[in-house]
Amino acid sequence: MDKITAMRVFLETIEHGSVSAAAAHLDMSRAMASRYVAFMEQWAGARLLHRTTRRLSLTVAGKQMLPLCREMLELAGNVESLVAEPDDTPRGQLRMTASAIFAQTHLTDAVMAYLARYPSTAVDLLVVDRTVDLVAERIDLAIRITNDLDPNLIARKLAACRSMICAAPAYLRTHGVPTRAADLARHNCLTYAYFGQSLWQLEYQGAPLSVPVRGNFSANETPVLQRAAVAGGGIVLLPTFAAAELIRSGALVQVLPDHAVADLAIYAVYASRKQMSLTMRTMIDFLAARFGDQPYWDR
Repeated sequence: MDKITAMRVFLETIEHGSVSAAAAHLDMSRAMASRYVAFMEQWAGARLLHRTTRRLSLTVAGKQMLPLCREMLELAGNVESLVAEPDDTPRGQLRMTASAIFAQTHLTDAVMAYLARYPSTAVDLLVVDRTVDLVAERIDLAIRITNDLDPNLIARKLAACRSMICAAPAYLRTHGVPTRAADLARHNCLTYAYFGQSLWQLEYQGAPLSVPVRGNFSANETPVLQRAAVAGGGIVLLPTFAAAELIRSGALVQVLPDHAVADLAIYAVYASRKQMSLTMRTMIDFLAARFGDQPYWDR
């Protein structure tokens, strides 16, 4: 039996949770998929899967085999790419991940522009507001907004990520406009739901300020806080890439514009430079050129 297909069936079985689901995804019969899984175990010389009536799980040998299969399939894909297309033509699928707010506001449009330029490529975008294990979840490229990079990963800065304090005009008409950082203590501030109290790091006339804020609404995702602010719920701290269009439309107004907010950065993050595909390399270059350190949403 074909070992490449057997590895693909094994990986799809793990990813989809059953041989039947893997067979449906690969458009083959369940019996054939089962034969490929059995062939994989015969080839490995060990049982790879624990089978119960409810679910499948990996054995110790299966856990050892999983990353090897992924690497071998990636190499096989690279060989196919070299044969099918000239060296300077990106092709194949790129698995990416990003936060919901950045995917919705800017990344999706950028990816569509990339795919239009390179029609032999495809992107599978995982949108989650958590730190994804790139190896375990088979992610080629993560777009992360942080100042705390994992030293075990490789990162390239794509753009600066600035933030601003803002609120809806209706909220400010009712509750007044803060004129100094201390005024925030008497306002309803919409905060990120990691702690009961948030600390906003600001800078005024070159001096750093740590401003404690409170409010009656918190959430763990920026799009939710964004909507709450537009609805007049309170004052919010938003990245400029999420606030710029709302400021331009008048849905939000910047508050304390003379107080700077500590910057973050937007990075392209990946696990290894080895066998880095042309598709990933050109995607990173494309995003860096599109966004830049002075991104268009700040201009």
